[in-house]
Amino acid sequence: MKNYLKISAEDNVAVALENMNAGEVIDRAVMSITIKETIPVKHKFALQDFDKNDTIVMYGVPVGKVVKPIAKGELISTENIIHVAASYAYKEKAYKNPLVKIENLEEKTFLGYHRTDGQVGTGNYWIFVPMVFCQNRNLKVLREAFEAELGYKKENPYKLQLRKLVSGESEEVFIEDVESKSEKVFENIDGIKFLTHEGGCGGTRDDAQALVNLLSGYIKNPNVAGATVLSLGCQHAQISLIQEALDRHFKTDKEVLYFEQQQYSSENEMLVSAVNQTYKALKAANEISRKPAPLSKLSIGLECGGSDGFSGITANPLIGLVADKINALGGRSILSEFPELCGVEQDLIDRSPNKDVAGKFIDLMERYNKKAHEVGSGFDMNPSPGNIKDGLITDAIKSAGAATKGGRSAIADVLDYAEYATKPGLNLLCTPGNDVESTTGLAGSGANMILFSTGLGTPTGNPICPVIKIASNSMLPAKMKDIIDFDAGRLISEGLPQEALADELIDLIIEIASGKKKTCADRLGQDDFIPWKRGVSL
Repeated sequence: MKNYLKISAEDNVAVALENMNAGEVIDRAVMSITIKETIPVKHKFALQDFDKNDTIVMYGVPVGKVVKPIAKGELISTENIIHVAASYAYKEKAYKNPLVKIENLEEKTFLGYHRTDGQVGTGNYWIFVPMVFCQNRNLKVLREAFEAELGYKKENPYKLQLRKLVSGESEEVFIEDVESKSEKVFENIDGIKFLTHEGGCGGTRDDAQALVNLLSGYIKNPNVAGATVLSLGCQHAQISLIQEALDRHFKTDKEVLYFEQQQYSSENEMLVSAVNQTYKALKAANEISRKPAPLSKLSIGLECGGSDGFSGITANPLIGLVADKINALGGRSILSEFPELCGVEQDLIDRSPNKDVAGKFIDLMERYNKKAHEVGSGFDMNPSPGNIKDGLITDAIKSAGAATKGGRSAIADVLDYAEYATKPGLNLLCTPGNDVESTTGLAGSGANMILFSTGLGTPTGNPICPVIKIASNSMLPAKMKDIIDFDAGRLISEGLPQEALADELIDLIIEIASGKKKTCADRLGQDDFIPWKRGVSL
């Protein structure tokens, strides 16, 4: 197998698939290249001589500008290139969806919870929603009660470890060996989740409305059976706002219970009422059970975090292929993280169905980037130190690889943050690149499953939506086996075909969607929830 990869025919750099040493010779059909210096695995090296101001091309698009001469066979680094991205504009253009193999998937089903609006959940959760951070303490009290008494609370493994140490024992406690303290009272309720946050008051009214829309999306999400809403009463995010949102934009007939503290004579009175009414609602929610559903009922969020130089070669294209297959079956995929679409705008515009959809994408991208520049930042500052260390040295390099998670499907719709996805096919959702703010937004826009690629390792999860962690390299699952669900790095390490890996990943999706297997994030109790306040978060 080759120790390097040229991703697209137009590219003038290649990726090292293993560490390369000075003096190594690469024989190509049209030329021979001698490696001039150490090229770390996942990093890029020049396939030609570059002068200052030349353009670096990867994935067939501009990803960098040369700031000092680079010889053929030398390392591409932050010392010799800076970020550059191609210009873009709407041009009316017909686009056809890719032909993908789905014959083996058309009869496959998963066991899900069928909702009256036609959506199907991969889980059945009851959620507690605070309208304002003042209620976080009340949610903490209720969480301790509901989880302990209804069989959802596990013994803290580190508490057990300390207990053993105090008693003089040395045996280690492993989290997978720790069971719930008691049996579940409600067999068909997968969990009770508490969405604490720091918003609802003190910000702008637009912030409050965005939070209300996000929480409404969580209530409408097919993985949710119903909700208990707690309010103080005087904050910007009023109960009336969420009731209006649920009535107009997030229509649902699910049971939603409202409790406003300033209408009660005491905190205790409100919480007792919340316990009594929620318990009654849980009994009703437990009546639903899993039934077969076609894969067209999947709404898959597409996410990456802790990316490396292999993410855009293995895990992200694999996710893109799976998304194309689900879309071809009539399902839905949602691609988020707008800062990580910088440089590939033209391709996404060309795949848009009309000028209005393309225009909305352009407007959201440009307003977001402008706001970042106003505070001395910009999309070009998106790559993290970990990204750069592992070969993603400009935002355009990162973006060109990140965008492959969206596959090659036509764009069905473009959504602003906290808008709900309703159209089958590929949807673009404006979120930050921040892992948790983005996954929080994906679930709020209706994703009932999230595929999350990582090259460096991240434990991110979500309270209501299974997050399948997909490694870009085979070293990661060996090193961090407790957070990785699937090894896409086998494309390189074992030479497995992408089509075979896609079939294997879809089988895993079906298992998890059917409740037969938990994701690593779920087993770790990784219930990450951070609403995006429309400030600058990349």
